[in-house]
Formats: sequence, C-alpha cells, structure tokens
Amino acid sequence: MKEKNTIHIEMFYTLTCSNCRTLKRMLDEVLPQFGNKFELNRSLANSPMGIIRTMKLGIHAVPTLLIDNKIAFKSVPTKEELINKLNSY
Repeated sequence: MKEKNTIHIEMFYTLTCSNCRTLKRMLDEVLPQFGNKFELNRSLANSPMGIIRTMKLGIHAVPTLLIDNKIAFKSVPTKEELINKLNSY
C-alpha cells in the first residue's frame, strides 16, 4: 500500500544512454537511505507514451529526473547534489 507522504520520483531515460545508467545506479544506491519516503518510477523516454509525456513536460534530454512532478535534474548530478535535493523534501 502506498503511503500518503510518499514523494514521487520519475526518471526519464533511454536504453542507449550511458549517463542514464549512471543515474540509475546512483538512485539505487542513495534511495534506500530514505526508506519509504520516495517512490521511484522509470519512464522510457523514446517509448510511445514516453514521447508524449516528455513533449508535455518540455523534456528534451535524458536523463531527466522529476521529483514531485517538477524537473529536479536535466543531467547526472553529483551524489552530494542528489542527496541534498532529496533531503530538502
């Protein structure tokens, strides 16, 4: 069951993007520290639904990370930047 206070994180990626793999590994490493505070979804940016969503959100590059439906990063942040951003929620 989803907690009411869970903050939604969405990562837009493509299969051939090496920076996307780097961000995925970083999220897999950092998010467990926050317990159930965040829920991570990954969206394939070049899938039919991903193309529609990226156009609506104005996303032109991957990886792009949305936190609470707001663009937080349009590239791979440092681990420190990511942790600081997550701590601000």
